[in-house]
Amino acid sequence: MSQEKLIALVTGASKGIGHAIAVALSSAGYHVVGAARGEIAPLAGMEPQRCDVADADQVQALFDGIRQRHGVLHLLVNNAGIAGGAAFASAREAAEWDGILATNLTGTYLCCRAAADLLPDHAGRIVNIASVLGLRGVPDQVAYTAAKHGVVGLTRALAQALGPRGITVNAICPGWVDTTMAQARYADLGITAADAAAMAPTGRVTQPEEVAAMVLYLASAAAANVTGQALVIDGGASG
Repeated sequence: MSQEKLIALVTGASKGIGHAIAVALSSAGYHVVGAARGEIAPLAGMEPQRCDVADADQVQALFDGIRQRHGVLHLLVNNAGIAGGAAFASAREAAEWDGILATNLTGTYLCCRAAADLLPDHAGRIVNIASVLGLRGVPDQVAYTAAKHGVVGLTRALAQALGPRGITVNAICPGWVDTTMAQARYADLGITAADAAAMAPTGRVTQPEEVAAMVLYLASAAAANVTGQALVIDGGASG
């Protein structure tokens, strides 16, 4: 692999937002390492890898492999995440807490830590996929809300830590996105996709490809001085 080739790692790349990001980056000329716990559908220009980001050993093995095969990583997109919705202090919430925090927050941290010395100065990029629930709360997603707030805080801290190297770190905070995860949440809430769309002034939910386009911008030279930001994409619903 030529060192001129841009290398990107996208976690949670098997479906939804992560898959859309992998497709967009591949189309833009990146060699994409797509990581997921399960199988990943074949995609031109993507190198599939199995990894549970909540497992520190698996994360280290993933990044050791990137170092051996490519020697550099230009862009890390931390997208892997799991959702959960349960009443505060319920048995279900207690059962979900550790797993949600481990994947959404600790997994993001582990990947950022492992990527730091592979990212080139003045060119490296980290984009963390957070959520609008990283900026506000809801009563039945306490663990998820806490984890995504943590991702936003981690983003801001790392932007300060890595800024002197010219490495940018930003978070994207989507609202409703047209994914299977959102559909499961609709069922939890007893609402429809049309109900979710009606919550936004634009009258629709975000498409995964729109989140991917924001990643492409943050990875570009045009965004070289954009860092430490939590950028919302929700059709104005939180405005």
